[in-house]
Amino acid sequence: MKKKGDSIMVILSSPSGAGKTTISKKLQQKYQNFKISVSHTTRTPRPNEVDGIDYFFISHDEFKKLIKKNEFYEYAEIFGNYYGTSKKSVLDLVKKKNDILFDIDWQGTKQLSKFKELNLLKIFILPPSKEELKKRLIQRNQDKPHVVAERLDAYERDSAHKTDYDFVVINDNLEDCFREVEKIVISKKE
Repeated sequence: MKKKGDSIMVILSSPSGAGKTTISKKLQQKYQNFKISVSHTTRTPRPNEVDGIDYFFISHDEFKKLIKKNEFYEYAEIFGNYYGTSKKSVLDLVKKKNDILFDIDWQGTKQLSKFKELNLLKIFILPPSKEELKKRLIQRNQDKPHVVAERLDAYERDSAHKTDYDFVVINDNLEDCFREVEKIVISKKE
């Protein structure tokens, strides 16, 4: 049973490019007690990404060793790369009485949900349409065209999991979406 003052763990998931990372960062900037759970990944860093801040960038071999040692709450292979949430990093944040933001996909959410001791609030963010998502993915100019195509192909599959979440928020306007997510999170904290 959740007690007032307990850490909460907010999961933000979405199809790639729908805004979950931006909203996670805005929550962390506004509420100092929120810390983003930094995932491990085997993906190559994008320009301006910093190891230990955006992700812990590790090799496929290192990641597989951590899987064998049962070091992750959740992990998944997405677009040929592994992503995972380290148990140690989450527990370290909880010990410090931080609230935690998870910027993860539906596969990770399913795995995290198995740990009943975690005080999870699950929010799924959707773009207003697949066409708008395509426009955003192209405009952010972070991925090669074949990666954008893969992300669009995954849109229907990813969106089908929205029913596994406590709330679904449409990101038609970033500020409005952020305020709606913020309202949900504040109500959970009270």
